[in-house]
Amino acid sequence: MGNFVIVIGRQYGGGGRKLGKTLAARFGVPYYDKELLAEAAKTMGYSEKIFDRADEKKPSILRSLLSFNYGATSAPYNTFSLTNENIYRLQSDVIRRICEKSSCVIVGRTADYIMREHPGLLSIFVHAPLEKRVAGIIERGEAGDENEARELINRKDHDRESYYNYFTNRHWGRASNYDLTVDSSKFSLSEIVSLIEAHLKAKP
Repeated sequence: MGNFVIVIGRQYGGGGRKLGKTLAARFGVPYYDKELLAEAAKTMGYSEKIFDRADEKKPSILRSLLSFNYGATSAPYNTFSLTNENIYRLQSDVIRRICEKSSCVIVGRTADYIMREHPGLLSIFVHAPLEKRVAGIIERGEAGDENEARELINRKDHDRESYYNYFTNRHWGRASNYDLTVDSSKFSLSEIVSLIEAHLKAKP
């Protein structure tokens, strides 16, 4: 299938991480999420602790407003301080170096934007109706009731949206920003994997 990079954006509780792990296992390629990216960074000489300081959250309300109002296309960074912008730059370097080595699957971290020039990129956004995500989160034990689950979903999705929009100057979850958007409540995991596999095999 050639060298490919599958990047998955996801609503919280939508099944994006499960899809990513399944795809990586199906194709026999490395899988990366926040924790595994931190481990990869450590092997490259970075401290894995720096990634704990920027968990898909925008740096600040003020900086986000400035980016929105003045159309900044990228976040500036100070190479002499460990700002969130600098952490993002380091994380981007790690992602690029990982993708240079081999095909892989990456969940989150705006990797679709970072690797947008990669000829083998397939960017996917996974979503699902709120009630399905609420039920799944409760079933997994991440929340005790529907209200707690809804609050968790709202907070996580807000953080991901703010982070993505700030660093990419795009809109998180907007279909035009991805190669494929899929409602995980409408298709089985095996159906989604088969669709992606067929696409990769058909690419020249």
